[in-house]
Amino acid sequence: MPHEEPLSPILGLDPLWIATGILILTYALIMTERVNRAILALIGGGLMVTLGILNQEEAVRGIDFNTLALLIGMMVLVSVTKKCGVFQYVAIVTAQLVKASPAAVMALLAIVTAVFSAFLDNVTTVLLVAPVTLVVCRQLQVNPYPFLFTQIFASNIGGTATLIGDPPNILIGSLVGISFNAFVVNLAPIIFVILAVQIAMGHLLWGIRLKATPEARASVMALNAKESITDSLLMKQALGVLALVILCFVMARQLHLEPGTIALGGATLLLLLDNLDHAIDHQHHRVTEAFNEVEWVTIFFFVGLFVLIAGVERAGLLSLLAEKLLAATHGDMKVTAVAILWASAVLSAIIDNIPFVATMVPLIKNLQGALGGPEAIMPLWWALSLGACLGGNGTLIGASANLTVAGIATREGVEFRFVKFLLVAFPMMLVSVAIAHAYVMWRYFGGF
Repeated sequence: MPHEEPLSPILGLDPLWIATGILILTYALIMTERVNRAILALIGGGLMVTLGILNQEEAVRGIDFNTLALLIGMMVLVSVTKKCGVFQYVAIVTAQLVKASPAAVMALLAIVTAVFSAFLDNVTTVLLVAPVTLVVCRQLQVNPYPFLFTQIFASNIGGTATLIGDPPNILIGSLVGISFNAFVVNLAPIIFVILAVQIAMGHLLWGIRLKATPEARASVMALNAKESITDSLLMKQALGVLALVILCFVMARQLHLEPGTIALGGATLLLLLDNLDHAIDHQHHRVTEAFNEVEWVTIFFFVGLFVLIAGVERAGLLSLLAEKLLAATHGDMKVTAVAILWASAVLSAIIDNIPFVATMVPLIKNLQGALGGPEAIMPLWWALSLGACLGGNGTLIGASANLTVAGIATREGVEFRFVKFLLVAFPMMLVSVAIAHAYVMWRYFGGF
């Protein structure tokens, strides 16, 4: 967002320091988890406008409505689709495919979680898969913690593979203009490898010791998966619309459509199909239910965050940080990519990866002039995506999916302690980032 006139001092202070203080204070309060993060982000964004760092028009321009449309559209799609029971069906069939062997069920459910996370979003995926996992674990009479742990990892790993799988990717894709196909081509190959390694590690940690009695396994095999499907017509409609949406994502460049338009278009089509046979009063109730399923806290968190980041960009903080990063890496693209990958991973484990990526995107954009232009810095976007998405696995607060699973587990009496999770998750996260490091060096710089 270019500006010709410098900002005047605010309350006798340099606007750069005021904007930086607002940013740091907002992030610090978000990390405490004592006040809802949407409220804090909106307060931070509001202060940027109130104190004159941004005017009203600049604040609105700073909001990326394509990102919001993509998030809302996919949330509505999933909220309608889940009513038919297809996700529960897949989970039960998965368990039965491997004869209800606990170790194999844990591995296959992780794979299912990763695949769903690539094409829906990882928070929605764990909301659907985790409750079914708890039911299967009760039937098998095994500890659900290892299953839920591996699903957290799988959701964040699988979500890394596509534009729509993980909020950091949605931000990067929308703010930078990177296509769905580009994410798949550049990230999916290494995600298969990382997922396989993480599942193998989970098997060595827990899988080889998981046992279930023949009676418990028989109870899972006796479950009737078809009974999970509550509306076969809706299932066909939903799967058809989801397939059409994914096809449109793949062909977005040829269709001249943005991801947000595609997602909202698909959501609207599925809502239409789901309501055609109902009276207008009933339609109103059903559509309201679908919109109530949207995570509005997340949406307004993004709104506040966009304004907050626009404020620090306007104040000149991101340009300053870009200069410091260039000086530290001596303008070397390889060193810069490594720095972004590892810094993103470690910091995303400490703070939520969404605000971190929202800060990093304009910062990296400021590097493109010194590093050869938009095309030349593409490896930096892949390093940011891999670092932020994989780094989210490092702690319970690293990604929204982690906290979602922990919340579901706690309500069902399964303890998810921060330190217990950290001691296993952080080393496993470092392994996945090390693999990503090797991949980035090999693919984009011709050597390690």
